[in-house]
Formats: sequence, structure tokens, C-alpha cells
Amino acid sequence: MGFWALNLDTFIMSLLLGAVFMLVFYSAAKIAVSGIPSGLQNFCEWAVEFIDTSVRGSFSSKNNMVAPLALTIFFWVFSMNLMDLLPIDYVPHLMTALGVPFFKVVPSTDPNATFGMAIGVFLLVLFYSVKMKGFGGFVGELTLQPFGKFGLPVNLLLEGVNLIAKPISLALRLFGNMYAGEMIFILIALMGSTWVGFTFGGVTLFGSQILLSLGWAIFHILIVTLQAFIFMTLTVVYMDMAHQEHH
Repeated sequence: MGFWALNLDTFIMSLLLGAVFMLVFYSAAKIAVSGIPSGLQNFCEWAVEFIDTSVRGSFSSKNNMVAPLALTIFFWVFSMNLMDLLPIDYVPHLMTALGVPFFKVVPSTDPNATFGMAIGVFLLVLFYSVKMKGFGGFVGELTLQPFGKFGLPVNLLLEGVNLIAKPISLALRLFGNMYAGEMIFILIALMGSTWVGFTFGGVTLFGSQILLSLGWAIFHILIVTLQAFIFMTLTVVYMDMAHQEHH
């Protein structure tokens, strides 16, 4: 594949889900009224208020870009994660019939997608760190904290590792949780392939598959939402740290 390989399934699904998110909120904005709101307007207003409250609790500086960024991240990541609740073989089988084998329908189970988003957040953090503190202040933060100028090598090592760990942990946390969830769905689905007729073992495995699929799907709704919220919250926290000046 090589370093410059492009996973088209991840790329297409990410763009498609992002377009759906923008279309939903654009439609709500077009039909917005001051009287009794529609269900779509009510949902979008609730979502904006929820994100705004979350941002105010984690971001102490002034930046009008952070709340829209948080809203976009939450619903984009949430929509990607939500694809994990689709039957694991329906979309791939459909795409195979259309001549596209091995189609991955959940972008957040691809580390290329999670690292791409995490690197984007990381670049924003670097940009605002330099913008708010100046290049000298940013370098000073990396080299003079926490042990002062006499501990410069140790400071650089500690702060450098702390800085690099942010995008790595952000990407791997989302990827690991969603990939593990998908693997569990696949393992549960494999139980159904052991059907050998109306024997005690066959009926037990088939019934267990149905119960486990339902239980894990219900529990996975929480994971899908929680992982999107964590990605959004950590992004806001990192942006807040980028705006804070250490003395």
C-alpha cells in the first residue's frame, strides 16, 4: 500500500457523513422560526446549547471558533461511530455486488481517519499556542517548564513527550474503542454461522447470538456517544491549554 495510500472507503464515508451533518443543520437553519419550533429545529437548538454549555465549562479564554469546532467534531465523530450499529455484512455485501470488495463502513475503526482528525487538532493547538504566546513564549514553555533554565534538557524531554502524546492518545483512544466494538460484533455474528440444525447446541448458539447482539448494540450506543464526547472534550481542553500562558 505505501505511506501515500488512500483508503477510499474511509475517505468516502467520512465525506458522506460530514455532508449529511452539514445538510441536517443547514436545513434546520433554513426552516427556523421564532414561534413553535419543528422537531428538527428543536433538536439542533438543543445540540448547539449542549455543546455551548460543554465548551463554557472547559474553555476559559475567548475564541469564537472553538464552539463551532466542538460541534463539528462531536457530530462528525458520532456519525462515524454510529455506522458501527449497522449490520456488519449488509453494506460490505452490497458494495461487493457493485464491484467494491472489502468496504469498511465505519471510518473511526480505521487509524488513518482517527490520526487524521487528531493531527488536525494538534496543528490547531500548535497554531494557537504560537499565536497566543508568541514563538518565544511557546519555546520557553517547552524548555523552561517545570524545572527552570537549569533543567532545560529534562524540561524539553518531558514537555515534548507530553505534547506529542496528545494527538497519539486522542487518535488511539477513539480507534481502539471502536475497533474493539466492531470485533465483538463480528465474534457475535460468527456464532450464527455455527448453526447445525435444530439441535440443542445449534439452538443455544443461535439464541445466544440474538441476545448478545441486542445487548451489545444497546450498550454500544453509549460507547458511540461517549467516544465522540471524549474526543470533543479533549479537543476543547487542549485548545484551552494552548490559550493559557504559563508564568
